[in-house]
Amino acid sequence: MLYKKGAEAYLFKEQWYGRTILRKVRIPKSYRHPMLDQRLRGARTIREAKILTGARKIGISTPIVYYIDVPNASIIMEFLEGERVKELLYTARKGYNEICVKIGEIIGKLHKNNIIHGDLTTSNMILQAKSKKIHLIDFGLAEYSTNVEDHGVDIHLIHRVLQSTHFKILDSCFEAIKRGYSEVLGNAKAIKVFQRVEEIEQRGRYH
Repeated sequence: MLYKKGAEAYLFKEQWYGRTILRKVRIPKSYRHPMLDQRLRGARTIREAKILTGARKIGISTPIVYYIDVPNASIIMEFLEGERVKELLYTARKGYNEICVKIGEIIGKLHKNNIIHGDLTTSNMILQAKSKKIHLIDFGLAEYSTNVEDHGVDIHLIHRVLQSTHFKILDSCFEAIKRGYSEVLGNAKAIKVFQRVEEIEQRGRYH
């Protein structure tokens, strides 16, 4: 069953050896040469699966990767139940500051290990009611980088999401994210990243 359709990939919710799973399939691009297209989709599929697994190893809750089908550019992974953080913050329920501190800690762990998510939105975060654990999904644009600019862009993106979707609680949420991030990464490194975020935002204002 088609679960979600994106620009780069389709997600299918299926049964696989008795488990409910998501099968992510990168779709071919007609504007690319077929051989190049297959090579790119295969390489990006491998990279995503590796970073998903790498993030789990450092304590980030991500879907378990069960199988990688490189020729068909697809990943079979765990289907995670829960509510998107987007909806939780949109309704501005009690406890959202705690959620945002956790988001900051998650991003801090990623950046401490030089993982750039590339699509940090509240739609890509799922909160499980029982465990209160936040799961991070969709690593399709993820990469490894030690560059403070890339770290800043990641933070800038979540800030923009808060501005556009959760503007009523923007200041409180972003301060909570900064607090969680700084606790994990350390104040000195975090300050450099937040300074770069400000630079990125200023650049945007003048273009």
